[in-house]
Amino acid sequence: MSRLRIFNEATPDQPEFVATELEAIAEKLAPIGVGFERWEASKPIKPGDAHDIILDAYRSDIDRIVAERGFKTVDVVSISPDHPSREDMRKKFLDEHFHKEDEVRFFVAGSGLFTLHVDDKVYEMKCESGDLISVPDSTLHWFDMGPEPSFVAIRFFTEPDGWIGHFTGTDIAQKFPRYEPGQAG
Repeated sequence: MSRLRIFNEATPDQPEFVATELEAIAEKLAPIGVGFERWEASKPIKPGDAHDIILDAYRSDIDRIVAERGFKTVDVVSISPDHPSREDMRKKFLDEHFHKEDEVRFFVAGSGLFTLHVDDKVYEMKCESGDLISVPDSTLHWFDMGPEPSFVAIRFFTEPDGWIGHFTGTDIAQKFPRYEPGQAG
């Protein structure tokens, strides 16, 4: 189940707000410019489908987002628990960083934890299959795919180089919970 928890940056063990309903999540994220919506495939897809089949199943939503936001590249990334570089890949995203373009991800399958740091608040967004999150450029954040990552995501880019992170060098991300799929709370 998708979940938003909001913390004060000084109290990483005590959320001030928790929501699992789409409307409540979207309402709390909107004031900080973060978009959140849910999509459904237009046709059945299954694990292991080719990227073009996955993209075709979400074509109308993809085309809408591309037209609204001017993205130039759309791709599919798939990470499994047995991926040989999973530890290095996880580590790459765990520290606070920002991008000079919006970071937009749609979870086709699996899950991950986007954590956003805005002013003195930390917004921890657990994204699940069917969730689209849109993080505005320059928003401080980190992403945790868990120790045994398992997800398929559609990514949107305006820059041909794709993902370029600018790291802040702070240790705030280490103070907040890591992603452990299946964990309650």
